[in-house]
Amino acid sequence: MTRQFSIVTLGCKTNQFESAAISEQLQKVGYRNVPFEEGPDLVIVNTCTVTAATDSQSRNLIRRAQRLNNKVRVVVTGCYAQVDAESLAALPGVALVIGNQEKEDFLHHLTDLDDDQARIAVSDISRAEQARPMALTSFEHRSRAFVQIQNGCDAFCSYCIIPYARGRSRSVALQEVVSQVGRLTESGHAEVVLTGIHIGNYGQDLVPATSLLELLRAIRSGTGVRRLRLGSVEPTEIPVELRAYIAENDWICPHYHIPLQAGDDDILKRMNRHYLTSFFADLLTDIRQRQPQAAIGLDLIVGFPGETEDSFERSLSLIRTLPATHLHVFPYSRRPGTPAADMPDQVPGHVAKERAARLRQLGEEKQRAFARTFIGQELEIVIEGGLHKGLRKGLSQNYLSVYLPEDQARIGECHKVKIEAAMGEGLLGSINN
Repeated sequence: MTRQFSIVTLGCKTNQFESAAISEQLQKVGYRNVPFEEGPDLVIVNTCTVTAATDSQSRNLIRRAQRLNNKVRVVVTGCYAQVDAESLAALPGVALVIGNQEKEDFLHHLTDLDDDQARIAVSDISRAEQARPMALTSFEHRSRAFVQIQNGCDAFCSYCIIPYARGRSRSVALQEVVSQVGRLTESGHAEVVLTGIHIGNYGQDLVPATSLLELLRAIRSGTGVRRLRLGSVEPTEIPVELRAYIAENDWICPHYHIPLQAGDDDILKRMNRHYLTSFFADLLTDIRQRQPQAAIGLDLIVGFPGETEDSFERSLSLIRTLPATHLHVFPYSRRPGTPAADMPDQVPGHVAKERAARLRQLGEEKQRAFARTFIGQELEIVIEGGLHKGLRKGLSQNYLSVYLPEDQARIGECHKVKIEAAMGEGLLGSINN
């Protein structure tokens, strides 16, 4: 009988990449990937621990897996496993808890499960000195592929647990990244996304040191990649030379994901963010001038300790004026072990949620306004799949959802599309023949 498994992934694109690599390892040794709801005997929960809500989601998934199959063996990994392995190991159904470093040897750890007691294999990630990317030859059932270029983070923002869950910033060797992009391009992926925890810091730890800009140049000269997208990049790590290169090369998607986190200088200082709102505004103005049709998404945290109604209003006012096209808004979540957890003037949860709702409404307005500017124009999209009322979804280079009649395109194809109308926060289009 073929062994069956299911992977559930929470959190960032780095986790998605690592889950895909684990899935590929398992399938190579005879496992079959099945939907979670079928209750397989092996379930891997790749956790996130950015907020208390994601911790709760992980625990709920573990309990659900056991309800679906009371003989299930649950393997828990990811950032929550890295920082709180003991509590996860105590949950019924959990057979193994492994850390982020141990993902690399997933199959080795899987062979040593104990039916009676959960085993913990979590090393001290602060001692990790090298980024060893997991092997991955293809992204199953995905039109876009992710490539992990870096792991860990040196920023130590006062609200964030990730440096403790992922370790210090460690870059994948430049040629390894180029080779991985090349393999995925050759296997048919129309778009490759460069991911990591702190990708703007790419190459600073390598000998000799290099940079994200040099990596992009090497990818261009060493692969036939058709379309490449950058993950989140810190505002202080997008120098003029990098902005100019992206603007001059249409194979790089005109899409920036930049964490602002707060639009008030005092709150930014408390967050240990090393820039002022004036710097951020100048950065976005320059990007918009260079690339008028670029998507610019911002990460924002509301309800941070010390955020008054006045400081929130300053944030809201700033963001209204910024040429951002969409917002990712998160109410502050108190994380034990971070400096912010012990700060005075904690903001009540209901206040943070109300402020988040106001910011999200502004983000939706910006998204709709940006999308409507493309009506009557042509966009290149990659078909992602998923049907909605007979329409198939695609993603444009500038991060807009574009819907086509189902019979016009197949998943993974890349097409030029004429935009005909707005559709919610997305667009309705048709393929030009």
